[in-house]
Amino acid sequence: MSITDKRVSEDIEKLERDSVAPSFSEDFPPEAEKRLVKKLDRRILSVACILYLFAYLDRSNLGNARLQGLPQDALGGDPSGKLFDWVNSAFFLSYILCQIPATVTSKLFPPRYWIGCAVIGWGLSSTLMSTGFNFAGLIVCRISLGVFEAAFGPGIPLYMSMWYTREEMGLRMAYWFGFAAVAGAFGGLIAFGIQNANVDIANWRLLFIVEGVPTVLLGFVAMWLLPDRPEETPFLTEEERKIQLARMNRGITADVGRTVNKAHIAAAFKDWRIYFAGICYFGGNCALASISAFLPTIIKTFGFTDARAQLLTVPPYAVCAVVLCLLSYSSDRLQSRGLCVAFSSSLGGIGYLLLLTVHENNHVRYFATFCITSGTYTVIGVIIAWFSHNLGSETKRATGVPLYMAIGQCGSVLGTHLFPATDGPRYTKGFAVSCALEFLGAVAAVVLTVSYRLDNRARDRKYGKVKDINATVETRVLADKAPMFRYVP
Repeated sequence: MSITDKRVSEDIEKLERDSVAPSFSEDFPPEAEKRLVKKLDRRILSVACILYLFAYLDRSNLGNARLQGLPQDALGGDPSGKLFDWVNSAFFLSYILCQIPATVTSKLFPPRYWIGCAVIGWGLSSTLMSTGFNFAGLIVCRISLGVFEAAFGPGIPLYMSMWYTREEMGLRMAYWFGFAAVAGAFGGLIAFGIQNANVDIANWRLLFIVEGVPTVLLGFVAMWLLPDRPEETPFLTEEERKIQLARMNRGITADVGRTVNKAHIAAAFKDWRIYFAGICYFGGNCALASISAFLPTIIKTFGFTDARAQLLTVPPYAVCAVVLCLLSYSSDRLQSRGLCVAFSSSLGGIGYLLLLTVHENNHVRYFATFCITSGTYTVIGVIIAWFSHNLGSETKRATGVPLYMAIGQCGSVLGTHLFPATDGPRYTKGFAVSCALEFLGAVAAVVLTVSYRLDNRARDRKYGKVKDINATVETRVLADKAPMFRYVP
């Protein structure tokens, strides 16, 4: 760095330290804030969780449809399983490409309309899967599904970070993402019921209709129920608005209105930590994509019938939801997320290791599916909460969150190709790759948490310790690089 650049940098840091951030008084009774949080949970969290339940049902029901005759009806039998793999991964290809532009663009529109239209779009795409009669038709529907879900998935953490503080975000993200695990259990029950239905159309076509049509209706409900930004929604009273604006500015300076800071977009692409988060997310999503699409198939290799295998997918997802909430709550209370991510990723890796090494004991192999679901889902839920408040500004979050998610979703594409039918019943390649990536994600999480802790200590030494972690910090210029900003490690 030249002498001139160094002086400019020092001037910016001094400006950031000395500038007067917007004042948001917090002299309100704690009971009033508790009442507001309950109000937010009833409206925002409940709607977001239900939407994600149907989002995950619509993206993962392909695994159940596989056991209900989809390859035989629409893919010419697909003896190698490769056509099914491409139908599965088509969703992730469009999802990856559209995440960043969709999330950044979402800041320019009222959130309730943006989210509602995305829900209607993917609901229609899922419903139309029931009309697919060949490979091309199914591919088009899955690509469309990915486009609309890209406007929803990364946008929800950004949206919820406007409403919840860093001490609240972990548990709320656990509830939200936990509904993916609920969807796994719920989807298994729906598929089990449809498997035994006596109807005139193929069971797999009925499955897409039953899970797709309600999603379209929920899109209109979301437009009606979800509030827009805190400073502009009639959902809040004036007293509640003042409390929420103070909450939004704890530890950062929140945006006002629908704006985009171009400098923070560039800063997100230059932040190495986002790419390390992508490594954690890559391993988690590789396991997540494979386990959501192939868990019924894997359990079937234990010697169960198709219907029984679908029913036995329920307990691992149920236990997973409990583990996810407990570990996320702990990470909120301790304000330490990296070690939780490392532990969870290692737990998933141990599950795959058991499937690789234990071939005869089906009780141990079934226990391994509990480890995989609990570890994998917790990794993803906690990472979302981790980076929701570690990027310093809304625009950097709007870019950084979908950036590491896009990297992670590349793991989803890989995961959909790891379990071809020709590798059954051992699926050695799929288990080995997933195992290695889970442990790699654990290492990346340790590197991240150590880096954040060292950075916080360096800023404490240089600028002094932060007396009030919730005090408003001027982050509109430097985002998380602001001298008085502190990371959640």
